[in-house]
Amino acid sequence: MHDDGRYDEPRVTGPDGASTTDSVSRETDHPGDPVASASDCAPVVRRDVPIVGGAASPTGDTDQRATAISGQGPTAVTGQGPTGSGTGAEPAEQAGGRGEAPLRPVNAPEVRPVQPRRNAAASARFEPATATVVVPAQPTVGSVPDATVVGNAPAAVAPYAQPDDPAYVSRETPTREEDDPPLAMEARRAVQVLNPSGEVTMPRPERTRIMCVANQKGGVGKTTTAVNLAVALALHGNRVLVIDLDPQGNASTGLDVPHHTGIPDVYDCLINSVPLAEVAQTVEGIPNLWCVPATIDLAGAEIELVSVVARESRLARAIAAYPGTFDYVFIDCPPSLGLLTVNALVAAQEVLIPIQCEYYALEGLNQLINNINLVRQHLNPALEVSTILLTMYDRRTRLADAVEQDVRNHFGDKVLQAVIPRNVRVSEAPSYGQSVMTYDPGSRGATSYFEAAQEIAERGAKEPVSRHA
Repeated sequence: MHDDGRYDEPRVTGPDGASTTDSVSRETDHPGDPVASASDCAPVVRRDVPIVGGAASPTGDTDQRATAISGQGPTAVTGQGPTGSGTGAEPAEQAGGRGEAPLRPVNAPEVRPVQPRRNAAASARFEPATATVVVPAQPTVGSVPDATVVGNAPAAVAPYAQPDDPAYVSRETPTREEDDPPLAMEARRAVQVLNPSGEVTMPRPERTRIMCVANQKGGVGKTTTAVNLAVALALHGNRVLVIDLDPQGNASTGLDVPHHTGIPDVYDCLINSVPLAEVAQTVEGIPNLWCVPATIDLAGAEIELVSVVARESRLARAIAAYPGTFDYVFIDCPPSLGLLTVNALVAAQEVLIPIQCEYYALEGLNQLINNINLVRQHLNPALEVSTILLTMYDRRTRLADAVEQDVRNHFGDKVLQAVIPRNVRVSEAPSYGQSVMTYDPGSRGATSYFEAAQEIAERGAKEPVSRHA
């Protein structure tokens, strides 16, 4: 009798005296039976994949020995049903040059498919070792680290490094390359813009820098630029004065300074020669910042100045007579080239031109440059265009890029690297009587104006401008 890992009794009498043909495995637990050692066992073969390489039975059925051992019915090995031409496992001692393998020992009874044994798992361990295992094209235990194979599909793959491994790094651990959360970045920008410590973080010029914010085209951001640059410089330790020379009074509104009828304003300084110190008001909430408001009375100043002696230099004399000392004086001009704008050009040493990134802003730029040249030749030889600021930049349009390139090619280093984008916070701030620097210090608009103010301060520190240069 061939020893294939079973002990088969042809005639085993049951309790009722009837005979049974069920084979009894050596691994079946009986009192007093020795326990098989691991060295007696054949290599474990996976039962979840097809087994090929064996010989088919003469009747076309699946190898009954493999079926009986697996305990999974006639379709467990081939997967084709009881009538399929499946393949079975061939023992090593029977496969050598004989062409076919006997199905079972000569004196063993025919083994029919039965239900799973009580000890089927132990019997499956003694399957012949020469069976060829065909694994589908899927990750195997050897190719995927720490993978547990169940059936034909690999289980979830564990990380290459476990938590107890010193090289283990969690996916939740932020890396240096990753940016901080948006809220953290906005909070950092807000602290940088507001400068709650009050330290002088922007360099102060050696002399007072009087800057005229001018452009005869309206809606390019003159008032917004003058207000936000003044607030940014004042928050970082500079003494700043804002002169609202626009009859609309938008700069006064942005700084929350009263400018209704009856309030002393810049009109009194130009027409009635009232000292500037009596008209200037402190800006609430922002130290080192003062504002000279403008009321509707300023609308008639151009007509009244026609008959006044030295009408072009009235504002320059008022600034020169101020008893205090400022680091910066910003003059917000009206959108015109009248006497008010000429007074601002005569009083200033520098011209800051905000340019909207559109074609119309470029079209009127030549006229402004011509007027500046005329004032330089006849009234103020120290006047120069020192700063160009691009405003309302929309990165989604090619026109904005084209305008930026044209301006930078023409003016060169005079154009600030900081560009003011279109930002709704900049437009919302005046409705609350604030600048964007205090209304939303973490917004893109506030950050852009802060960078522009810092760049202006650094340029002034390198090239100090004298009031009487």
